[in-house]
Formats: sequence, structure tokens, C-alpha cells
Amino acid sequence: MLKRVVVTGIGVVTPVGNSLEEFWRNLTGGVSGVGPITRFDTEGYSSKIAAEVKNFNPTDFIDRKEARRMDRFTHYAVAATTMAVENAALDMTKINRERAGVILGSGVGGLETLEDQHRVLMERGPGRVSPLFIPMMISNMGAGRVAINFGLRGCNVTTTSACASSSNAVGDAFRLIQRGQADVMITGGTEAPVTPLAVAGFCSMKALSTRNDNPAGASRPFDAGRDGFIIGEGAVILILEEMEHALARGANILAEITGYGASCDAYHITAPDPEGAGAALSMRLALEDAGLAPQDADYINAHGTSTPLGDKLETLAIKEVFGEHAARLAVSSTKSMTGHLLGAAGGLEAAVCVLAIDRGEIPPTINLDTPDPECDLDYVPNVARRADVKVALTNSFGFGGHNATLVFERFVRERN
Repeated sequence: MLKRVVVTGIGVVTPVGNSLEEFWRNLTGGVSGVGPITRFDTEGYSSKIAAEVKNFNPTDFIDRKEARRMDRFTHYAVAATTMAVENAALDMTKINRERAGVILGSGVGGLETLEDQHRVLMERGPGRVSPLFIPMMISNMGAGRVAINFGLRGCNVTTTSACASSSNAVGDAFRLIQRGQADVMITGGTEAPVTPLAVAGFCSMKALSTRNDNPAGASRPFDAGRDGFIIGEGAVILILEEMEHALARGANILAEITGYGASCDAYHITAPDPEGAGAALSMRLALEDAGLAPQDADYINAHGTSTPLGDKLETLAIKEVFGEHAARLAVSSTKSMTGHLLGAAGGLEAAVCVLAIDRGEIPPTINLDTPDPECDLDYVPNVARRADVKVALTNSFGFGGHNATLVFERFVRERN
């Protein structure tokens, strides 16, 4: 029999807050985390804005010497995990650490280290490249460092599926516990892509918003004036536990994860399927996995990146799956405030679903001033909404055609 899996803790390092309360207060308050890029000179860049993490000091969580041996994406992962473990009141000395593991998503890993060391190679030669270059740069090191810090000897994996990475990570962690192979999993995503090369690459693709004179208004999912996404950074970690394990230690259960669907568009390296078929399949599979009908859903945290094509096709896919119920669903994109955390976006948005269920409030889609006629669902425009959310879904879609959907439900001890 499949085990039930619950969420007992969340930790965040994000553009809108580095504590759970600050994060939720800003999201429900409609506060944008977007501003001018401060990490490098943006002269010559078409997009000069990003959703950067602010007021973060890695040595609040990591020994100073060890912090120097980590890329920024690993700093974020370790810090967010430390906060998630504390939020879950999880005593690592009292669990079976052979049955506790880590699955994190990251799309690009230690890109900042890669760029820095390439500069060293070009300017000073191969003998000056750091011996720590490889272990700082490789994308699995966020998960590896988290396991080392907490002594977790169970499954340790990093998923890389572009912007679906951490939704796949959460889904895979869910499956491990569901099948009885783990009691506790640390999961979510981490990303630090606000670097000269990454931003230049997205600028060359014309994927980023160029609303440089109005950073806070630049990410505007589903709005007729949207012109591209805002690159973001950070980490969000969830603690998943087997239900009986959580109950036995008296954990505060925030929500239950009940469904996971994954699909591929098999269409194009960057463009979504023009019929939204892959996205629709992902949602349909997740609902079936959870044993739910479309009309059971209350809220969808949309992928909603603020790109002209993506938002329209996600709307189309939602209508395809939910039919007449689509008009009654609350759908919002928190990327309007956080920007797009790439491989960490799914972890962040999974946490939003959990909190919407736990706290009875749906964050808004800000900057939705002139609705696109082709985007005609209830996107919770500009103001948060109190709501009785029993079932919430989150969508993540990535370059390469990767799609992932997660389903969370309010926890009820006895299910029918």
C-alpha cells in the first residue's frame, strides 16, 4: 500500500524575503522583489533588472571558511534547508538518517563560479584555476552539501529539467516516501543565475522584460502589456515526511502532497506546444495520481512567467483540463513578485500552494492592469484573497518541453 506524504516544514531565501513570515507577508501584500541588477555592470544589456536576493549573509548559516568553498546557489540551499528543518521542528539526531535523503532541483548550478574561473583561465592561465572549481560548480553540490551538513545518508539526487527542475525534485521525493523507501526527504530547488553570462544569454533570446524604467511593474503575467520574464534567484526547501512518521513525533502538518504529473511537449527546444497539450497532460496526470476530479481543485499557482506565448498557452491548457470549472478556479502567478527562479521556481511555488492551504489566503498576480483577452481566467488581480483552499496545484514548464504539476491537499487524518 502506498504511504501518505505530508509537508511539515518550509525554508526560504527569496527576492521577497529570507524568512517564511517575511516571504508570505510580502507575497500576500503584493510586494515586488524586482529591481535594478546590482551584481554586475549592465551597460550594453537590453534588460537591466532582476529579482535578486537581498540582505543575505551566508555566514549566518555556514562557517566562514566553508562558505568560501561554495557557490552562491549552494549557500542558498544550505540556508533554506536550515530554516526548513527548524520550521519542521525536526531533530535530526532522532530520525533514521539512512532513511532520510535530499532531492533538489537546479537548472544551471554554480554558474557564477563557472564564469569566474573561466575568467581566471583566460587572464592567468590553467595553473591558476581553483582546485575547488569543479566541486563548487557542479549542480549536484547543493544537494550534496545539504546532506553533508545534516548527515543524511539516504537517496541524494539533483534534478535538472530547466524551469521544471524543482517540481520534478519534489515529485520524485514524494514518490520515494510514497513507496516506502524513505521516511523524510528534504526537497525543493536552488538557483543563482543573476550572472553576466546568463542574463546576456536570455537577453539575446529576447526572453527578458526590457521595462527597465519600472522594475516593480515589469513582471506582469497575463497582462496585455507583458514583454518577457524577470530572472530571479534563491532557494525554497520543503520537508516531506511519511504521514505516520510525522504524526509519531507530533509534527505540525501544513498540507499533504497527493499528486504528481510529468510530461514532455516533444515539440521545440524553447517554444511551448502551440496547443498546450503537454501542459494539459501534466495537469491531468497529477489529478489522476491524486484521485481527484478537475472540479475538486480550488487554486492553481500558474507557471505564469509573463511571456506573451507562455501565459496564453497555459491558460489554454487549464481550460482544456478543467472545462467549465476553469472559470471558477483561482489562478495566480507569484512570479509577478518573485521573478522567475528558473530551476528553483517549482519549489517556491509548491511552498505557495502549501501556505495557501494552511493559511487560507491566495497571493495575487500583481501588475495585472490590462487583461489580455486571450487570458481570461480569474488570476486574482493585484490584491490577495482570503479563500478556503482545500486543493491546490502548481505548474512548472521548462525549455526542452519539460512539464511538471504537483497537487497539494489540506491534511485530513482519515480519508474516505
